[in-house]
Amino acid sequence: MVLSNEAVNSSQRFPLIAVIPVTGTSATGALYLSQAAGPSGLIKPSTAVVDQLRSIDKQRIRKRYGQVSPQELEVMTFWLVR
Repeated sequence: MVLSNEAVNSSQRFPLIAVIPVTGTSATGALYLSQAAGPSGLIKPSTAVVDQLRSIDKQRIRKRYGQVSPQELEVMTFWLVR
């Protein structure tokens, strides 16, 4: 799940983007956010593993699968800035 600002994502100057890994394995805890299948592009219920935020090279991104809702993004941002 890409979390970087769109201006950073589209800039040639910045080669990296921030991502949160997503897994199909369920987990409990404040840093494991459940994601429903559907509009986000997920084909099954999944978990965003917020405590494993990392930067990757933009060239590794090949395709956009979906988009999280503003509410889901707000919850993730809350945990990242705490």
